[in-house]
Amino acid sequence: MTEEIIIAGFGGQGVLSMGKILAYSGVMQDKEVSWMPSYGPEMRGGTANVSVIISDERISSPIINQFDTAIILNQQSLDKFEKSVKPGGLLIYDPNGITHEPTRKDINIYKIAATAKAQEMGISKVFNMVVLGGFLKLKPIVAPEFIHKGLEKSLPARHHNLIPQNEDAIEVGKGLIEAVQVL
Repeated sequence: MTEEIIIAGFGGQGVLSMGKILAYSGVMQDKEVSWMPSYGPEMRGGTANVSVIISDERISSPIINQFDTAIILNQQSLDKFEKSVKPGGLLIYDPNGITHEPTRKDINIYKIAATAKAQEMGISKVFNMVVLGGFLKLKPIVAPEFIHKGLEKSLPARHHNLIPQNEDAIEVGKGLIEAVQVL
């Protein structure tokens, strides 16, 4: 199993954190992992993306141009990365701020209203974990106990008290993901 993922959105949405948690979780599960962030100097408010590869086999290169899964959190990222999803692949997006929905007919498309749900929960910072939960529902590439370990590893010790909230948000996301187009 090899899963090549791009996560893209605005800086400050937890894009890099989501990728890091996935990567650490993969490492904790004895998978081969690559985590490669990309962001502009403006960071917060600018665009950011991270490619994550999780595999049972050695990863030959962290640089990829075609993805099994694209997790898209803003319109600019949808415009840029929709075409990079492999035919038959998966695109997940949060409809908040999306003005032109995905148009490809050869990929599986799901949406998750994570922004609205995180605001409803009163904890907007768990937005990215809601999205992560939706992804893991569709592609459970790492087991829940390893997600917990990934959260422990990626969050500073002073924020470990927030791990239960993050795990709850992941579970909420699993129930929130909805199909738009399934091949």
